Amino acid sequence: MGENRKPLSLKEGHIYIDGVEVMDAVKLTIVYTPTVWSGKMLGDKGTNRRWLGRDITGSIDEYRTTPRWNNIVKQYENSGITPELTIQGTRTDKDSDFYEVSGSESVTVTGAVLTGDINLISLDTDGDVVKDSISFGAKNMSS
Repeated sequence: MGENRKPLSLKEGHIYIDGVEVMDAVKLTIVYTPTVWSGKMLGDKGTNRRWLGRDITGSIDEYRTTPRWNNIVKQYENSGITPELTIQGTRTDKDSDFYEVSGSESVTVTGAVLTGDINLISLDTDGDVVKDSISFGAKNMSS
């Protein structure tokens, strides 16, 4: 270990959807939000809290280089079956203090369903390149 502190970089990692790497990925966020019950009992000065469940949500930002999202929409329109995805993010910053202690880290969500707007086409004279931002909710997660 050197003298410099080396916090974990967000730039070192990969995103996979159904086992296929998202090559032009920009950002992945997966958030775990507990469902919390809170209540007071006679004689308690404080509030009791307990986790009763959770919600898993997230988003993927990527530059569009494939018709991935349009194909998912077409598949749903043709079949009427809600598409469920498996999304995995891995972080492997080998030059970080975190990596020296814990190695790479990975989170996989399953049963991910797209929950926000899916941009099918955009045209704009001031535009640059197409960047998609896709939100999702997932049923389960593992790390």
